[in-house]
Amino acid sequence: MEFFESIVDVLEKIVWDTPSVFPMMVILLLGFGIFITARLGFIQLRKLKHGFKVVTGQYDDPNDEGDVNHFQALSTALSATVGIGNIAGVALAIHFGGPGALVWMWVTALLGMAVKYAECTLAVHYRTKNADGSVSGGPMYYIEKGLGGNWKWMAMAFAGFTVICSFFTGNAIQANSVADVMSSSFSVPVVVTGFITASIVGVVIIGGIKRIGYVTSRLTPLMAVLYVLGALVILILNYDQVLPSLYLIVTSAFDPVAGAFGVGSGAIMTTLVWGVKRGLFSNEAGQGSAPIAHAAAKTDEPVREGVVALLEPFIDTLIVCTMTGLVIITTGAWDTKHPESISLSEGNTSFGWVQNSPQAGTELPQLILFEEGLPASDVLVQRFRFSVDTLFVDAAQQVPFTGEINLSTLTATTATGEQMARLFGNAIDNGASLTARAFQIGLEPIMPWGSLLVTICVLLFAISTSISWSYYGDRGAQYLFGDGAILPFRIFYVFMNFVGAVIALELVWRLGDIALGLMTIPNLIALFALSGVVVKLTNTYFKKMDEEGED
Repeated sequence: MEFFESIVDVLEKIVWDTPSVFPMMVILLLGFGIFITARLGFIQLRKLKHGFKVVTGQYDDPNDEGDVNHFQALSTALSATVGIGNIAGVALAIHFGGPGALVWMWVTALLGMAVKYAECTLAVHYRTKNADGSVSGGPMYYIEKGLGGNWKWMAMAFAGFTVICSFFTGNAIQANSVADVMSSSFSVPVVVTGFITASIVGVVIIGGIKRIGYVTSRLTPLMAVLYVLGALVILILNYDQVLPSLYLIVTSAFDPVAGAFGVGSGAIMTTLVWGVKRGLFSNEAGQGSAPIAHAAAKTDEPVREGVVALLEPFIDTLIVCTMTGLVIITTGAWDTKHPESISLSEGNTSFGWVQNSPQAGTELPQLILFEEGLPASDVLVQRFRFSVDTLFVDAAQQVPFTGEINLSTLTATTATGEQMARLFGNAIDNGASLTARAFQIGLEPIMPWGSLLVTICVLLFAISTSISWSYYGDRGAQYLFGDGAILPFRIFYVFMNFVGAVIALELVWRLGDIALGLMTIPNLIALFALSGVVVKLTNTYFKKMDEEGED
């Protein structure tokens, strides 16, 4: 496991932290966003209204080639983006990058609107019709058809990274976040949660894109409205903290501050990178995943689907992620310790020597003794990399833990001989559990179970995201290996959903970030090369619309 983690460390550094002064991935993402925004004359602002007109069905024609209508294509893509990235991703960005990371998520989203427009326009323009009458499209097709056969290797690389990314980013991370919330909120074993979510995902994805589009077009609006309404209520209840929180967000983007317990790095580049990473994870602009869904839209106008696609970062990041960030900051949950369930075996709890301990650098003993909730030696108990206060044997924190923790079995044994896999203590929250804590604090004046709202949304978001990402992955598998690869892919995809629920959250997110970055590189290369095609299609379409007096 240590060897595997060392490989993950190296890959993550190459993809997201090279060079460390200003990572190339950040340069590529922001650079293309600025480039295409300027070249298209801020199309994300000029044609936002047209995007809303198209998605309402004003231009739908059931006779057009494609598998789903504009709204279903948007819903499928949104259900893959409006999800854990909004609940857990924003919390992770604030946890490690500080409140200022939200500003860089906004920048990524604003530029991402133009990026989404470009990649989804190309996806419809270069899509192909399958033998069964369905369509397939996405970066692998516009790389091969747009750049020529000599670039097929890059198209195949993108398709391969898409399959890998679907297993982690779009699937395992979703299941992991559900398991994390269910474990911390209701002490439900991660194995049980993983089995349930994998079963639900399996039932839906066997039906392919039409069933996926049907389910997501009903599920996505419901979960988005439920979540946003809950956040709005909290912000209204804490109206006096909204402006100070916005001020903190903006100022700390350029002058980062760490939270009371070291939350937030205090380094501007770390804040920027975390904002861009989580912004990309949230809206997926430039990654190349959404074009696969939009390529299935019923339309004979590529630009028409492009303007629908540019709505995604607007809805996903500028609205939903902002709501999440403000809730976390206005309630003060982001840098405050809270009573938490501390699972010893689920990977988020770790043990190490106290800094400057004489024993630092040596191996930890297998048995760690505790007296009145505190280690008898210089051992530090951490959850999500931050220290945990006194450990207790009960949720009410009335009985301090006295006994020993066995690191080989990851169990605690009290002085009376009772074995426990879970203890309790004050800890910093992270991921979905941090957002759940913020909702619980924010809604406490009117309802005692505010975190339940997040739990419900996590379940809905995570399942819908996993469902949508299964389509992205099976299109990648189909491109690489043909139609015969689709069913084996879907079976393994369901298995990976279960695996994601039972392994450590941090490792799952890191694997997802690596795969996400590897997808992004070939896609951005193609987008730069084909930007002239996007400009030509854009000018032709809107000239036609002007002549017809429809826009």
